[in-house]
Amino acid sequence: MRGTLLFDGRCGFCTRSRDLLARVDRHHRVETVPYQHPGTPDRYGLTEQQLARAVWWIDEAGTPRASAAEAANYALSAALGTTLPLRFYRLPGIRWLQEALYRWVSNNRQRLPGTTPWCEREPGTCG
Repeated sequence: MRGTLLFDGRCGFCTRSRDLLARVDRHHRVETVPYQHPGTPDRYGLTEQQLARAVWWIDEAGTPRASAAEAANYALSAALGTTLPLRFYRLPGIRWLQEALYRWVSNNRQRLPGTTPWCEREPGTCG
């Protein structure tokens, strides 16, 4: 499984999470793109509001497949080369729990520890 994870490149916590994903992705199965990259919303048929609310998993065909915790599980599954994270996510009750936790993190991400946001670190990659 391969794909693209769209993330908030102006968020230090999001960039830190992206960097962690890149470290476990030893076979380079996951491309990461800040949603602020010019043309990204139009390319995938998503709105800026959808992209600002949650990460998105784009499958190999370029189709938006999932958002929020489910997207994170797709990305982790691809990075690790196993479907275990996705299978765990789909267990009864786990989806609800992970989505609730994702919403809390998303709403508080500016208060969580991060790093230099991608858009500051990689000038010219964000609009």
